[in-house]
Amino acid sequence: MSEQVNNKSLPPSFGPDVHVIETLLSRNLPEVFGEGDAARRRAAIAELYTEDCVLYAPPGILVGHNALDRFAGDLRATHPHYVYTAHGAPQALLNSGRLAWGSGPQGEAPAYTGVDFIIARDGKIAALYVYLDTPPA
Repeated sequence: MSEQVNNKSLPPSFGPDVHVIETLLSRNLPEVFGEGDAARRRAAIAELYTEDCVLYAPPGILVGHNALDRFAGDLRATHPHYVYTAHGAPQALLNSGRLAWGSGPQGEAPAYTGVDFIIARDGKIAALYVYLDTPPA
């Protein structure tokens, strides 16, 4: 027997750690990928990510804080004047979450867009999947 669900009655986020997951998503963009200061970026990675975190993004799979820091730093260096802007609110579902975003010069239309999808464990990001709608130029 199937039960119909009224979509209008569903909350945008659901689960025991909604606030934690929404906060992780909101902080990740500016504090990790948008941060130009290497020391602040590394501190944010230590606070937001598990030590064994995995990043799934073009160009491949990266594991651990050092690999994530290198990737975010290299990306930041290619576009030092770009800012990341959330497109809508983060959404959490149990131990996962997603956030659409755009990146480009502040005050201008984004040069590229994407969606971050995370899996959280113990209040930190254990896995980040980055889906690009358009690649960085």
